[in-house]
Amino acid sequence: MEHDIVIIGGGPAGLAAAIAAKEAGADDVLILEREKELGGILNQCIHNGFGLHTFKEELTGPEYAARYIEKARELKIPCLLSTTVVDLQREGGGVTVTSVSRQDGLLQTRTKAVILAMGCRERPRGALNIPGTRPAGIFSAGTAQRLVNLEGYMPGRRVVILGSGDIGLIMARRMTLEGAKVLCVAELQPYSGGLKRNIVQCLDDYGIPLKLSHTVVDIRGKERVSGVTIAKVGQDLKPIPGTEEEFECDTLLLSVGLLPENELSRAVGVDLAPVTGGPIVNESLETNIPGVFACGNVLHVHDLVDYVSQEAAQAGRNAAGYVLGRRASGGAGIPLVPAGAVRYTVPCTVDPARMDSEAVVRFRVGRNMRRAVVTLKAGDKELLRKKRPVMAPGEMEQLIIKRDWLTGSEGSLTLEAREEE
Repeated sequence: MEHDIVIIGGGPAGLAAAIAAKEAGADDVLILEREKELGGILNQCIHNGFGLHTFKEELTGPEYAARYIEKARELKIPCLLSTTVVDLQREGGGVTVTSVSRQDGLLQTRTKAVILAMGCRERPRGALNIPGTRPAGIFSAGTAQRLVNLEGYMPGRRVVILGSGDIGLIMARRMTLEGAKVLCVAELQPYSGGLKRNIVQCLDDYGIPLKLSHTVVDIRGKERVSGVTIAKVGQDLKPIPGTEEEFECDTLLLSVGLLPENELSRAVGVDLAPVTGGPIVNESLETNIPGVFACGNVLHVHDLVDYVSQEAAQAGRNAAGYVLGRRASGGAGIPLVPAGAVRYTVPCTVDPARMDSEAVVRFRVGRNMRRAVVTLKAGDKELLRKKRPVMAPGEMEQLIIKRDWLTGSEGSLTLEAREEE
């Protein structure tokens, strides 16, 4: 097959990118989705809190996804469901996308542009090195969410949660509402990895304790989890002897971080950022491979799906501009250098020659901060300064860079966050 733009992933990022590309004039757009229906992870997120920025109303995950699915159908954007992409290869001036499905077998699609929108996956137990036995009853928080919300299966009745990411916090509330007893949420870091509102609504409102600077040091049980041991950790994140607490439980949920799904990105030669694990992109959300764009959680893990949709729409418009010859591709650009408490930036480079009137820069800090100051500098020249009363690792930040601020001759731009002295 041949298509102008192929989008890998039919979740919130893929849908928003497809719609934006179509509306920007790219008529030949195809979505490839490995699940049997569109919507991605939103289909199992039946809690509300979605859409406040995009639709100015509070929606559940399936309701939010339905808005985009309906729009994609109105625009007659074709989609191949239950189709898994297994390889990407550069070929000539485009990319060959290899996919498989039960219905169609092996498919090869030549395309001028690809938008990577594969999302992310949860970090498994194997990456944590938790000592103890290997009984049943250990689930990732996302797996437990799917079991409860989509399949009607309760993973357990007495639950300990390791990790305070948003999925773990939401599942603490969900399991409680279904009649389980959530004994505690343990977090290795001295701060929560989730949104403040989720800590309040999912833990505080239900009297569930959050134990910061704690981790699981032992799992007991032969056939099924019978208990876990939690201990306090020091500044080196190693357990402190004598601080152990025993919890009798039948279930351990792991909410210990998300990893962008970038095996396909590596296959096609996309450069990945060491901090985020996602592609290195410019202000157009284009990777080092011309015509290959990335957006959503495959690029970096977002806190709100509204921001995923905004970012994906930008990628879709830029991909359309690329295939229609309206947008230049490649070029080094001006590096964006994180400094102070800033861990990373997306994009990693900006080029005023390719920019529209402005570019959105999203970033995260690596620690909790109060009375923070964010500055953007070109050498000694300060381009932007803004104050933030509170900044936290669990919340994504963003700022706007105006094209008029840049000459194109800057060696680099420095984005720094620090606390006022």
